Amino acid sequence: MAVTVTDVIKKYSLRSLTPEIDTDRIRINHSDINRPALQLAGYFDHFGKERVQIIGLVEYTYIETMGREFKLKVFETLFASEIPCLIYCRSLEPDEDIVELAHRYGVSVLVSDMITSDFMGEIIRWLKTQLAPMITIHGVLVEVFGEGVLIMGESGIGKSEAALELIKRGHRLVTDDVVELRKVSDDTLVGSAPDITRHLIELRGIGIVDVKGLFGVAAVKNTQSVDMVIKLEEWSRDKEYDRLGLDDQYIEFLGNKVVCYNIPIRPGRNLAVIVESAAVNSRQKKMGYNAAQELYKKVQRSLELSEIE
Repeated sequence: MAVTVTDVIKKYSLRSLTPEIDTDRIRINHSDINRPALQLAGYFDHFGKERVQIIGLVEYTYIETMGREFKLKVFETLFASEIPCLIYCRSLEPDEDIVELAHRYGVSVLVSDMITSDFMGEIIRWLKTQLAPMITIHGVLVEVFGEGVLIMGESGIGKSEAALELIKRGHRLVTDDVVELRKVSDDTLVGSAPDITRHLIELRGIGIVDVKGLFGVAAVKNTQSVDMVIKLEEWSRDKEYDRLGLDDQYIEFLGNKVVCYNIPIRPGRNLAVIVESAAVNSRQKKMGYNAAQELYKKVQRSLELSEIE
């Protein structure tokens, strides 16, 4: 996975001081950033040249104190190392010497109006998401009461219909049919839709429905962390289903485990209500309350009292 400097420019509305450079061809493959400090003093050992380079107020004021000859030598070494781009924050701008060197070495010099620390936090978070390991799976991702619910199951079992009912009940669609899952951290998976199918949902017998167009922007969302998985399956009389939920079951994506519920499908079952209940129950567990365990404790206490009597 990689993003281009053009993507960064569009994402953060950056102003380019080197518009002649083709930023579509410059790719960023590292999610961390670097504020050149020792490099401005001439020390380039262990330099993270593959990272986006950011100049804040401290670096800018230091550059102002540098002699012209030493400054040109430092920035020539910096640009010759083929950094992806150099971004000045707080609307600060380099002098003509630096811009001329950037042109010579084909390095894009950009300007942001944001405060340095704010910009660093934003771009690191965005790059981590964009450059995270990714897989594509078949399913529907919706946000229900703030929980990211990934609905999976065989084709035609009713995933999209359940999602549509949830949308009508005020919840939000992230993606239908194709889910792009990114491992942002060891604890977080983020799902999104491919650009071509974003905000669209397929209903058999009707066709493609534009959820954003029909229900408004409040009914859709671009990305969502995956907090739980619901697997829909045909009900079988011969299969035993979990009726208490004392022990959570998990499914693994990219090395991350996510709580998973297997829901048998029978005529008359309201899938939207089931998904809502599962989402609320998941939130309760995160807050420290587990209904199944509380029931188990009550039964145990009742049995102990019966034995005493």
